[in-house]
Amino acid sequence: MLGLRSVAARSSSRILTTPCLAAMSTSTSNPSSPIVELRQYQLHPAATTTYTKNTIQSSDLRKTLPLAFFGFPETGSIALNTAVHLYHYPEGTRQRKDERAALAKKDEWKQYLGGVKECMMQQKSEIFVEAGLVQDFEQVTGLEYWIKNENDGSMNSGGESIVELRKYQLKLGYDTVPNFLKLYAQALPSKLNAIGTHPTTQLITILVSDVGSLNIVYEVWKHGGESSCGMEAMEQSRQASRGAKEWRTGIAEIAKLATSFDTTILKPAAFSPLQ
Repeated sequence: MLGLRSVAARSSSRILTTPCLAAMSTSTSNPSSPIVELRQYQLHPAATTTYTKNTIQSSDLRKTLPLAFFGFPETGSIALNTAVHLYHYPEGTRQRKDERAALAKKDEWKQYLGGVKECMMQQKSEIFVEAGLVQDFEQVTGLEYWIKNENDGSMNSGGESIVELRKYQLKLGYDTVPNFLKLYAQALPSKLNAIGTHPTTQLITILVSDVGSLNIVYEVWKHGGESSCGMEAMEQSRQASRGAKEWRTGIAEIAKLATSFDTTILKPAAFSPLQ
């Protein structure tokens, strides 16, 4: 695992520039630019067990796609009984189209869909890009890292871990997202190095909306593990961040750019690379 106390920006000048440029260049203008797809399937409460059982059984088939995370909300803004999954396509929209088309032709996948389609009440797909600051901090792993290291026992701690989605809905405007990312990158080292942060807490990625509702930014955090409760780890790290002066100052400025903020706590499925 990456050391939580060894974090530093790789280049202070990159912190201020790269995230903003990345956010202003959308993936739709370049079909080969990396993208992240967030899919949400709202399930009928009476059919959740059936969906989950069939999905676990077909997990190897699902992971022919670049699956980074799969889980269900325990509490928060996303409705309960919703399957939440993230895919990282390093070769962009063309890769997504080709790989999903290939999967759709497989008889095993057709059989799986036949068993779960009636479990779903609603399906939603949105496209995001990872902010440039993901590459600027050693502590911020990025989603692709978890896909590549899925079989590394030190990465998949399992047990009592949780994944936290923190969603910022920003005001309309071309400059809003770049300004958010600039402020965020300046304040982030203070939060990552806050005294008292739980050792299992990790910032996985920062996602910026590209297709779907726009001017949305997600933080994706992981807390806890086999020997530590994720909820307790999250609360400990939150308390620590409140004592980080630069982070508090940065959040005060970020709040002026946002119209709403909400969080969701997700429990990873056993086959999820990120867990």
